[in-house]
Amino acid sequence: MLVVGQIGKPHGIRGEVSVAVRTDEPEERFTAGSVFTTEVPRDRRVSTGPAAASAGVAYQVPPALVIESVRWHQGRGIVQFEGVHDRNVAEALRGVFLQVDSDTLTPPADPDEFHDHQLIGLRVVSLGGEELGTVDRIDHAPSSDLIVLSRSGGGTALIPFVSQMVPTVDVAGGRIVVDLPEGLLDL
Repeated sequence: MLVVGQIGKPHGIRGEVSVAVRTDEPEERFTAGSVFTTEVPRDRRVSTGPAAASAGVAYQVPPALVIESVRWHQGRGIVQFEGVHDRNVAEALRGVFLQVDSDTLTPPADPDEFHDHQLIGLRVVSLGGEELGTVDRIDHAPSSDLIVLSRSGGGTALIPFVSQMVPTVDVAGGRIVVDLPEGLLDL
C-alpha cells in the first residue's frame, strides 16, 4: 500500500476535511469516486472519539473512504467523503492515512523518479562498496526528500535524497549507491 494523503483538521461544519497530499498527481488521484484504504497511525496524537455517528453510537474509522467531492485551497484538498456529514465525524478522521494499492500504479515516466514503495528495503552502499544499511522509508521534508536509513550496526540516519549524495538508484539490482560527506552518518 502507498500513502497518498493524510487527513487533517475538519473544514467547516458539514464534514469536510483538509487533506495533506503526498502524491505528485493530486488532480488524478483525488477525484469524486476515488476509493482509499484507511490506516489509523499508531502514534496518533488526536483522540479518535467518541464521535457520535448517530445517537449514542461511537464512530469507527471505516476500512475504506470514498470521495464525494473535492476542491483545492492553498495547496490542500478540501474533501467531502461519503457518509461523513458533520464536524464530529470529520474530527474522528483526523490523522488517518489514505492509501492506494501500489500494484495498480503506473511506473513514473522519468527514469530518475521513483515511488516510495520501490525504494523501501533496498540496500544502501557507499561508492567504495561498504554496506551501510537498508532503506526504512522516505520522508518528504519541505527542502528535499530524505532516505531514512536503517543502519547495519543499529540505529537510523537521514540521507538527503539529492543527486549529489545519491548518484545511483538501481531498483532492479536492489541497491542505492551514496556519496556522503564525512560525518553525515554520525549526526
